[in-house]
Amino acid sequence: MKVDFVWAPYEKDLDDLVVSYKKKNKFPDVVIMGSGLWHMLHVNNASDFGFQLKELRSHVELLVPVRTKGEEGGGGSVSGRSMHMFWIGMPVLINGMLNTDEKKERMSDTVWHEYDRSLGESKILRQMGGPLVLLDVQSFTWNCGPQCTLDGMHYDSAVYDAAVHVMLNALLIESHQTL
Repeated sequence: MKVDFVWAPYEKDLDDLVVSYKKKNKFPDVVIMGSGLWHMLHVNNASDFGFQLKELRSHVELLVPVRTKGEEGGGGSVSGRSMHMFWIGMPVLINGMLNTDEKKERMSDTVWHEYDRSLGESKILRQMGGPLVLLDVQSFTWNCGPQCTLDGMHYDSAVYDAAVHVMLNALLIESHQTL
C-alpha cells in the first residue's frame, strides 16, 4: 500500500490535483479531501468557496462516475475506474477557545454556517447528488465536545480515528455492492 499526503489547503489546489490525475492518466484508488477552514481564515468569502467547490465538482465528476438512485442501493454496478472519493467535513468550531482574535472574527458561527451552506449548495457531496462521500467530522466533533479540543478547531485523534473507521466501512460496503 502506498499513501501520499498532498498539502492542498485551498479548493483550487484540490482542483489542480484532480486535473493532474486526469492529465497523467494515473488515478489513486482512494482520495480523501477536504477544505474550508483554511479558506475561511485566509479568504473569508463563502460565495467564493462555493464557486470553487462547484469547479472542483465538475472535474471530480470527470474521474468518478456518479451513481444513480437505483445504483446506490446496490441494484446496479458502475463501470470504469474503481476510485472512491471522500470529503472530510469541517469540525464544529468553539469560538471561545480559538486562540487569536482573527480566528474568532473570521471563523464565527455565522461564517461557519455560510461555508457549510456553500458546501451543500455546491452539490459535491453524494447525498446532494455529487461524487464525494461525506466523512461527517461535524457530527463527530459535536458529539465529542469541548473536552476533545485544546484550541476549538483541532480535535483529539479519536475524532479522526472515527472518520477513518467510517471511511473503511464505506469502502467495504461499496466493494461488496459492486461484486
